[in-house]
Amino acid sequence: MVQSAWGSQETQYFYALTPERVLDAVEKSLGLRCTGRTMAHASMENRVYEIELDLDEAPRRSKSLEHLVIAKFYRPGRWTREQILEEHQFLLQLLDVEIPVVAPRVLIDGQTLHKLPDCDIYYAIFPKVGGRSPQELTTEDVEQIGRLLGRMHNVGAQMKAQHRIHLTPEIFLNKNFQYLQGENLLPENLRSPFADLVHRLSEQAKQQFQHSDTIQIHGDCHLGNLLQYGSHFFWVDFDDSMRGPAVQDVWLLLPGRDRYAQQLLSHLLTAYEQMRPFPWESLRLIETLRAMRMVHFAAWIAHRRDDPAFQRAFPDFGTDRYWQQLYRDLVEQEEWMHRPHAWNIHDWNA
Repeated sequence: MVQSAWGSQETQYFYALTPERVLDAVEKSLGLRCTGRTMAHASMENRVYEIELDLDEAPRRSKSLEHLVIAKFYRPGRWTREQILEEHQFLLQLLDVEIPVVAPRVLIDGQTLHKLPDCDIYYAIFPKVGGRSPQELTTEDVEQIGRLLGRMHNVGAQMKAQHRIHLTPEIFLNKNFQYLQGENLLPENLRSPFADLVHRLSEQAKQQFQHSDTIQIHGDCHLGNLLQYGSHFFWVDFDDSMRGPAVQDVWLLLPGRDRYAQQLLSHLLTAYEQMRPFPWESLRLIETLRAMRMVHFAAWIAHRRDDPAFQRAFPDFGTDRYWQQLYRDLVEQEEWMHRPHAWNIHDWNA
């Protein structure tokens, strides 16, 4: 049975998630009272809140964040309980070997995942950590990130997650495009050429994926999911953790395809190999993975297109202009996929 990137059912909205239910869930799960101070964090897929706890019984240390927690409410219908628990298992195993990630707190009953009563919304509570997404990276930063990524993949290679999705052309290209077709979202004049294009992309992707090893990876490992505090980094948001090739967690950190990106990649992988061998032949997958992500992104918006938050964030989605631009971008992407030396960093460093 082919997996879906969107769960076994259509997702629902968060209408049942009132402020009172958010605070009540945190208090009951931690056995602590909240002060009522709450701040919503930007998140399209889930609902994430920073909540202050009432810890007046102990003097608060300067700059301490112990009185703050992050409550994450998963979009109902997206992930199953088993899939979320495997996300948590990955995070806890990473934390056990001192890889800096933000793992869920153990709740009052010894679990990491609770469910709202009479409502199909799961939630977890995470510690608050300081930091922000890095804007510029020094060579030392890149090397530190490379070593951390290698260590993360050492743990991911040992995991046997049975429920998380797999990053494959069938799921991320074919299944996603079939959804777009089935919902009649494509303009009539683009339906046939779009289908032909995705078919060609899929066939080439299948050939390239035939000999690719897969491990448990972050899956959405861009700089927005990396926090920097001083000289230290924390990985966050493992919501899209999946089985896939290690290079997926590498190329998303790159700022483009130019010489700077090639040099950054060289530093990153040299440091990575201090912790774990990297399959250099998998660099040929970068442009294929980029094409898969483009189709996947369109399908993600399509699945959420009735959500008011998505309508505000993507006002052009579904217009002829949107689909024409996506088609042109994928045509260009197909050209990049046929360039065998697009990511031969040894040539760049010669």
